[in-house]
Amino acid sequence: MKLSDKKKEKISEQILAFLYSASPKAMFTSHVADEIVRDDEIVKSLLHGLEKKGLVVEIKKNQKGKAYSKRSRWALSDQAYRIYKAKQ
Repeated sequence: MKLSDKKKEKISEQILAFLYSASPKAMFTSHVADEIVRDDEIVKSLLHGLEKKGLVVEIKKNQKGKAYSKRSRWALSDQAYRIYKAKQ
């Protein structure tokens, strides 16, 4: 399924808004996908794109420092959080 750039941008905005509302808690990819009602793989690819832009941070370890084998958690970067907070 191919998404237009405009739709990708809208979905990315929804992802950022959800991560802002959940901040400072990091959310698993599947939780983000469930919340915005999108496929996990689409959300995962958009999250990696947002990571390249410096808007989100991927967390690959649990709170005890043990690496996840297949999962990742996501949180807003400090820069993105400050921007969202200033606009609210």
